[in-house]
Amino acid sequence: MSNTAKLASSVPEFSICLVRERRARFRAKPISNSETCFKTFRSAFEGLDREHFAVITIDAKNNPIGFNVVAVGSLTLAIIHPREVFKLCVMQNAASVILAHNHVSGDPTPSNADLEITARLVDAGKILAIDVLDHLIFGRG
Repeated sequence: MSNTAKLASSVPEFSICLVRERRARFRAKPISNSETCFKTFRSAFEGLDREHFAVITIDAKNNPIGFNVVAVGSLTLAIIHPREVFKLCVMQNAASVILAHNHVSGDPTPSNADLEITARLVDAGKILAIDVLDHLIFGRG
């Protein structure tokens, strides 16, 4: 048997499965603006000692589908890759997404890195036809 035939015969088959991890922590209501989103999801970011970056997937009627932390970083940054952000969006058939992360310092002012990753994720979303509606930064207060 040739090497090509061996390789072809050993390719595994996969199925994709989305698993709900826990009961809903958040009340599902349409996301009409940033304030609604902030009030709905702020409890997920309270008291954290490291940066957490999450995606909130949204259906075509602006209802939240799900919440997923895609990266946990250090005191000052979390490494974000578009592949990790949009993987869940595609699996949940999301029409749009809201990005959210916390600043451990308590200052919600976006950093240059925040602005750069937001622009990169907006561009990636355009390719996938998944709109990035907002990027919330949670601080103190």
